[in-house]
Amino acid sequence: MSDATGGDDAALRRAIAGRYDGLASGVATLSCGPALELAAPRAGERLVDLGCGRGGDLVKAAVLVGPGGTAIGVDAAARMVEAARERTAGLPQVRVIQGDLGAVPLPDGCADAVVSNCAINHARDKAAVYREVARLLAPGGRVVVSDVVSDAPLPEAIRSDPAAWAACYGGAIPEADYLAAIAGAGLGEVRVHRRTAPYDKGGTLVRSITVEARKPR
Repeated sequence: MSDATGGDDAALRRAIAGRYDGLASGVATLSCGPALELAAPRAGERLVDLGCGRGGDLVKAAVLVGPGGTAIGVDAAARMVEAARERTAGLPQVRVIQGDLGAVPLPDGCADAVVSNCAINHARDKAAVYREVARLLAPGGRVVVSDVVSDAPLPEAIRSDPAAWAACYGGAIPEADYLAAIAGAGLGEVRVHRRTAPYDKGGTLVRSITVEARKPR
């Protein structure tokens, strides 16, 4: 089924799954910014990592939240979930689950902090993901996300190309639209901590940003 972003959902899911199944056993970094570092989870806090990949940030988060906290990873790719579970085995405060970032199988208010690193750009409906973030956060909780945005609306040829989506740029939207999705979910104190210089992907300019917001108390 197609939607306003162009392209076929089934083809998109296949392309993303194919890329990330291959990366599950790799060592290349999948990060595009310092989301976990800036979120700075503290001892006893509850953290949710959306698009946790191979679980590298979950290992770091487990140390930061300590035995009295929790770090839950969510990823849509079955092989990434498997890799993250293997990597975090023996860390009782860590749990990894498979799920769609737009419909996370976790209860309301379960997180003091939500992080995500180069994952939400894969979602067709960024606003839906940020509504989920707002739902997951306890009042006063924070979200820090590193992600890819475009300098201008992408041409239809890129927006409808599943391979471009899987490569982390076909789903990029302009920064203003991205920040509007965050604010539209009811999250406040939205601020951009970091922007990279623009770089070329498929003949269009994109960049990475790291943004923070909070759920009102």
